[in-house]
Amino acid sequence: MRTEQEMFDLILGVARQDKRVRAVIMNGSRANPNAPKDPFQDFDIVYVVTEIDSFRAQPSWINCFGYRMILQIPDDMEGEEPDRDKSYAYLIQFADGNRIDLTLFAAHRLAEMDDDSQSILLLDKDGIVPPFPPASDRDYLPKPPTARQFADCCNEFWWVSVYVAKGLWRREILYALDVRESYVRPQLMKMITWFVGIHTDFAVSPGKSGKYLERLLPPEEWQALLRTWSDADYEHAWDAQEAMSDLFRAKALSVAEHFGFAYPHEDDQRVCAHLRHVRALPGDAKKIY
Repeated sequence: MRTEQEMFDLILGVARQDKRVRAVIMNGSRANPNAPKDPFQDFDIVYVVTEIDSFRAQPSWINCFGYRMILQIPDDMEGEEPDRDKSYAYLIQFADGNRIDLTLFAAHRLAEMDDDSQSILLLDKDGIVPPFPPASDRDYLPKPPTARQFADCCNEFWWVSVYVAKGLWRREILYALDVRESYVRPQLMKMITWFVGIHTDFAVSPGKSGKYLERLLPPEEWQALLRTWSDADYEHAWDAQEAMSDLFRAKALSVAEHFGFAYPHEDDQRVCAHLRHVRALPGDAKKIY
């Protein structure tokens, strides 16, 4: 596996030799001083270029970065038509374990580049990139909820939990698990993020998908979170849903107390009673109640 320094030498060497590349910016975890360092970190690189079309016309130009395991070019995949005059990305996984997420960004559209606190200027041939403040994860820190955001989170959690129960009773495990993970869990993770934010003054990021929560939650609460996942066994799925409800309630009550928000106790009680009722409902029932 090429070392970090070897990769930086390669990235900057290519940029220096190519007259179309006028500046190089690094963002992502390698630009975040608070991110743990490990060999799986991507090199998130932006080449500010004079134009993009000539790069796209010669796809083999990226071969200079090394032997690839797999390549993805999201701007060429089916979906919404991208603005290729503005930017064009290559996601490159190399056979040696390194990965570069390389974005070409048109210099004449530089004013449209999104601000990112995790940005470091590595090269600027013409002085065209405004100076960045010291890199940090400030743009990725959680923010305190408003009363509306808190209420919406609670409503969505309890509303969609009813769908999970329906799927489990119907023995439609894929539907039930998809609804739980796609709609219910995001509300739980949002509430946990606010809870952690309260105890860290909203100065610590839980990481993408909550990847740092293990070290931010007390051990017993971390275990409670892990119990909200299950395999595809129906009883285990019911148990996980109950664990999710219990954990959401506990964290939501703490958040509500801290901010002086109203918690929807009656929604909670009615929905949980319904979940218990549906779990015990015979599979051949003709009526719910």
